[in-house]
Amino acid sequence: MQTSPDRHEYPAHWEADVVLRDGGTARIRPITVDDAERLVSFYEQVSDESKYYRFFAPYPRLSAKDVHRFTHHDFVDRVGLAATIGGEFIATVRYDRIGADGTPASSRPAPGGGTAPPVSDEAEVAFLVQDAHQGRGVASALLEHIAAVARERGIRRFAAEVLPANNKMIKVFTDAGYTQKRSFEDGVVHLELDLEPTDRSLAVQYAREHRAEARSVQRLLQPGSVAVIGTGRAPGGVGRGVLDNLRGAGFTGRLHAVNRSFPEDLRELDGVPAHRSVAEIDGPVDLAVITVPAAQVPEVVADCGEHGVQGLVVISAGYAESGAEGRERQRALVRQARSYGMRVIGPNAFGVINTAPGIRLNASLAPEMPRPGRIGLFAQSGAIGIALLARIERRGGGVTGVTGVSTFVSSGNRADVSGNDVLQYWYDDPDTDVALMYLESIRNPRKFTRLARRTAAAKPLVVVQGARHGGAAPQGHAVRATRLPHATVSALLRQAGVIRVDTITELVDAGLLLARQPLPAGPRVAILGNSESLGLLTYDACLSEGLRPQPPQDLTTAAAPADFHAALSRALADDTSDAVVVTAIPTLGEGSAGDAALAEALRSAAAAVPDKPVLVVHVELGGLAQALSAAASTAPQATAAGGPRPATAGHPAVPAPDGAHLIPAYPAAERAVRALAEAVSYAQWRRESADPGRVPEYEDIDEKGAAALIEGHLTRGQGLTLSTEQTCDLLARYGVDVHRALPAPTPDDAVAAARALGYPVALKATAPHLRHRADLGGVRLDLADEEQLRRAYTELTELFGRPGELRPVVQRMAPRGVDTVVRAVIDPAAGAVLSFGLAGAATQLLGDTAHRLIPVTDREAATLVRAVRTAPLLFGWRGSAPVDTPALEELLLRVSRLVDDHPEVVAVTLEPVVVAPHGLSVLGASVRLAPPPARDDLGPRTLPAY
Repeated sequence: MQTSPDRHEYPAHWEADVVLRDGGTARIRPITVDDAERLVSFYEQVSDESKYYRFFAPYPRLSAKDVHRFTHHDFVDRVGLAATIGGEFIATVRYDRIGADGTPASSRPAPGGGTAPPVSDEAEVAFLVQDAHQGRGVASALLEHIAAVARERGIRRFAAEVLPANNKMIKVFTDAGYTQKRSFEDGVVHLELDLEPTDRSLAVQYAREHRAEARSVQRLLQPGSVAVIGTGRAPGGVGRGVLDNLRGAGFTGRLHAVNRSFPEDLRELDGVPAHRSVAEIDGPVDLAVITVPAAQVPEVVADCGEHGVQGLVVISAGYAESGAEGRERQRALVRQARSYGMRVIGPNAFGVINTAPGIRLNASLAPEMPRPGRIGLFAQSGAIGIALLARIERRGGGVTGVTGVSTFVSSGNRADVSGNDVLQYWYDDPDTDVALMYLESIRNPRKFTRLARRTAAAKPLVVVQGARHGGAAPQGHAVRATRLPHATVSALLRQAGVIRVDTITELVDAGLLLARQPLPAGPRVAILGNSESLGLLTYDACLSEGLRPQPPQDLTTAAAPADFHAALSRALADDTSDAVVVTAIPTLGEGSAGDAALAEALRSAAAAVPDKPVLVVHVELGGLAQALSAAASTAPQATAAGGPRPATAGHPAVPAPDGAHLIPAYPAAERAVRALAEAVSYAQWRRESADPGRVPEYEDIDEKGAAALIEGHLTRGQGLTLSTEQTCDLLARYGVDVHRALPAPTPDDAVAAARALGYPVALKATAPHLRHRADLGGVRLDLADEEQLRRAYTELTELFGRPGELRPVVQRMAPRGVDTVVRAVIDPAAGAVLSFGLAGAATQLLGDTAHRLIPVTDREAATLVRAVRTAPLLFGWRGSAPVDTPALEELLLRVSRLVDDHPEVVAVTLEPVVVAPHGLSVLGASVRLAPPPARDDLGPRTLPAY
C-alpha cells in the first residue's frame, strides 16, 4: 500500500475485477501518481472525436499540468479510477467535489495551504473510454464503482455535462437507474444523479451482471477454436488425453496442439496443427486447456494473454489443494489471467463439455462424449463429475434426448468461475432444462440464493452439497464459517426453490424425473402393479415422504402388458390422483421381449395423458428400465426444440423434454418416492413463487431517525450491544414496543418501580443463569400489591443470593398467551436470517426453530409462523384460545425491515414475545450493532477476490 500525495492512504479496497458486457474481464483501481505514463499512452490512443466529447474542444494531447491533476488525488474530494487490461488503461473516470460556490473543491485553497475541506455532498463526474473498448460496458461498470466510492466519501449526487451528440455517454447515465434530473442549456446537456441506490438501479446492476457473467461462461463453453497446451507427442498423458477426447467428440471448431518441446519441424499431430507456443498460432484462440506442470503455468498464461485468448481451463494440479504455497500460486494464477481479461475454470479441474451438435466440445478428461440431452451438470469434484456422467449415461438407456447432458463443468478448486457463473449461463441456455449441481462450498451464499431463486422459477435446480461440516472442507476452497446448522442452511436454500438432496444417487434420481416427466399438480399418488408387497412398500414410502397415496391396486402376478396399460390409463384419467407409481416384478418366462412389451404398454398409456408424471419401481427388471427409455425414442416430440410446456390449471409451465414420456425407472420404492416428493415440493414452490407476497410499508417507521441513532452509537465503538434503554429507543423507531423493565437493586426500588408501572407486576432475576428461566423460580408473576412484591423479593434473595448477583427487575404484567422468540442475525455464510420459535426448553432441545431470509414478505412471515412443529399451540391446540398470529406476523415483518434497512444491525433478539388472543407483548429485547459487514450481493458488480 502506498501513501497518497495529499491526505489519505491508497484505498486498496476500491480495487476490483469486473466482467464486461462481452464476457471479458477488466481491473478497476484508483489512479495514482505512478500512472503518469499510462495515462499519457492511454490518451494518445483515444480518437479526436472522443477527446472532443470529453473536453468540449479539440484537445490533441494532455499538458504536464493535466497529467499532474489527473494523477494526484486525495481520495476524498478528488478521485480517479481506471479500468485496465494487461496493466494498461482502457478507460478512466474522475469526480471532483463541488464547493458551496459551485466551483470544484480542489480549486479552493484551504487556510495554511493544501486542499479545502469538504463543503458539499455533490461532485462533478466525467468519463473517457478508449474507442477500441467502447460498447463493452466499461463506462457503466466504472459508474457503479465511482458511485460506490462517492457514497463512501459522503457524496450523494453526481453532476455531469455532456454534449448532445455524445449519445453513448448520455445513455450510460440515463440507463443507470438512479433518480436523475436532466436539462439543456448553452448547447450542453446537464445531468444530475442521486446516488442513493433504487430498486431500478439495483435491477440494472443485476441485469448487467447476469448478461456479463453468462457471456463469460458462454465464451468458455462455445469456443470457435481450442488450444491444448502441454500435449505430448506419444499417446498417454493428460494433455494428449484431452486432445484425443476433443478429436473423438468431433469438435467442430479449430483445434491446436501446443508444447514448447515439439521439434521445430513438427507441423501436425494426428492431423491437428502443432505449435511450440500459442504465439505461433495464426488466428484467434478462444479457449486454452492448460495441462503443463504448475511451475510452467505462468509462462503459458502470459503467452495466452498476449495472444488474446478469451478463457482458460486449467487441468494442472499443485495449487490450493496442496497447501499454503499452492494457495498463493493459485491467487497469482487468477490475478495474472484476469489482468489479460481472461476467466479461469480450475485449477485442478476435470474440464468442460458441451454436447450441442454445432460445437461438440469435450475439453475434459472424460474419455467418452456424453449423449446430448437437456441436463446441465456442475461439479466441484472431478471424481463426482465422472460418477454423475456415468450414472446419467447408464440410466439414460442409450437414447439421445432429454436424459443426456447439455453442458458439463468441473470447476476443480473454483478459483474464478464458480457455480454462480454457470447458473447465470444456464438460466438463458435454451439447451438446458434441468440443472444438477454438486457443491462442496458456496462462496457467496447471498448471491447464490438470489440466482437460484430466479433459475428455479424457470427450470428445476437440484443440489447436493458435500463437505457440509466446515472441518471437512476441501483445502482448495475458501469456505466461510457459519453459525447456522447445516439443516438451517439447507432449509433456506429450499425457500429459494433449490431441490436439496443428500446423495449423488438422489441427485440423479430427482434429475431424471424432472427431465423426463411433467411436474405433479399435487401430492396425491396412485399406485398399481403386479406385486402386492411392492405396492405396500411404495404406499408406506409415500406416507413417510408426506405424500397422499391411494390404496395400492394389485394387478396380480398374472397381469399382462395390456392389463398394465388399462390400469395406468384409468389411474391417469382419475381426477383424484396427481401422479402414478407403477410397480413391477419379473414374470416367469417373459424375458426381454416381455420387458419391451410392458414398456410400450406403459409408454402408450402415459402418452395419452401428458400432464401427469409416471414412475416405475422395478425389482430385478433391468431390461424394463432400458426398454422404457428405448420405447420413448419413437414417441412424438413435445416440441421441435424443447420449447416450454404451457401452464395448466394448478400446474406451472416447465420446459418440456425433447423425448416426451421417457418414464424413469427406479430399483427401489424409496428412491422413486423420494424423487417424486421432491418434484411435488418443487411444483408447490413454483406455484407459490408466482405470488411471493410483498414487503409492506408501515407509515410509523422512522428509518432516518433509526439511522441517526445507529450512527451515534457506532461512533463510540466498533461493535457494541445496546443498553436496554437504547434498545427500546431503536426498536420504537420501527414500531416495536418493548415492555420496559425497571431495575430493582433494593426492595424499596422494586416498590417504586411497581408504582411507576402500575400493578400487577412481575419480578424477574436477570442474572445470566436465571434469565428467562421461570422453571427455576427466578420469575414471580401477578404480584398485585406492595406486600406481595416485597415477599417475592425476599424469597428470591433467600433462594438465589444477594440482589447484586440476581440483578432483579420489575416489569408490568402482560396478558397471558404463548411465549415465543424472534431473532435476526447476519450470518457470514447465509446472510441476513430471521428466525422464529416458541420459548421453552422443549423447543430448544428439539431445535424447533424456523428461518427465512431477510427481507421477509408478508406471505413468508405467515409461513414462518406456521413452519415450527409446535405451531398448533398458537392456533388453539386442545381447546386453548388461538392467539393473535396477525400481530405476530407484523412483528416479524418489522424486525425484518429493521435489519434489511440498516446492515449495522447485526443481531436482534426479542425474548420472550408473549402472543395473547389479542395483541402481543415484547418483554425482553437486545440489539447488537457493528460497522456494516461486507454484503457480497449489493454494491458494484465485482468478481470474487483471489
